[in-house]
Amino acid sequence: MIGKKIRLERIINRKTKRTVIAPMDHGVTIGPISGIVNINKTIDNIRNGGANAVLMHKGIVNQGHRGYGSDIGLIIHLSASTSLSPDPNNKVLVTSVEKAIQLGADAVSVHVNIGSKTEAKMLKELGEVAETCSQWGIPLLAMMYPRGEKVKNENDVDMVKHAARVGSELGVDIVKTNYTGSPESFEEVVEGAIIPVVIAGGPKVDTDKKLLEMVKDSIEVGGAGVAFGRNLFQAKNPAKITKAISEVVHNNLDVEEALKLLN
Repeated sequence: MIGKKIRLERIINRKTKRTVIAPMDHGVTIGPISGIVNINKTIDNIRNGGANAVLMHKGIVNQGHRGYGSDIGLIIHLSASTSLSPDPNNKVLVTSVEKAIQLGADAVSVHVNIGSKTEAKMLKELGEVAETCSQWGIPLLAMMYPRGEKVKNENDVDMVKHAARVGSELGVDIVKTNYTGSPESFEEVVEGAIIPVVIAGGPKVDTDKKLLEMVKDSIEVGGAGVAFGRNLFQAKNPAKITKAISEVVHNNLDVEEALKLLN
């Protein structure tokens, strides 16, 4: 569908077929943490660093997206839960594909925790959202994580590649999931997913070098980029770290050269 192809090129570089996405949906999950209080300033810095898209909830769009005239892709997150919930793994839909389109979204995203007690409900909703996205020609990113009683290690390759494959099986265009810790194991995730896979950043990484090495390793085995939140907006200099990551993702820059961009 031409509409979906056009919108995908607003969030994925058409030449490299890779992307740098900055999720900023954390305000619902854990509150107004550092880096997203003044969200319009943060978005401006990340945009200047070369990110392809930002991801946020519907109520935050007016606070900063494209507020300074520069263009950046917009992904509206459709699902939510809070850390205060009795079951934080239970993600529920809080808006619709149609509302996201009204807000000018280039894509939408849904969060599914494979292995959670409410997995069945989330899978049903994912399938329904995928069909709606197909109808409207809007790309769907799915955050597919192995989380639940049977999941002992959320980075286990068998768990992660299963979660990623579920997304592609149900009609997702891009999967965001955990990095498995090594290029060799992550290659299995990429091969099994079929569709583009971007890695999540998770909690803030200890050093810039470790973060860039993770990015580089994932790209070299076929990864489609990153979807980093706290590792971007809580960085000492969000614009510089975004620039360094973007150079690794899109221009295959070596880690040591990328680190020089942070000085």
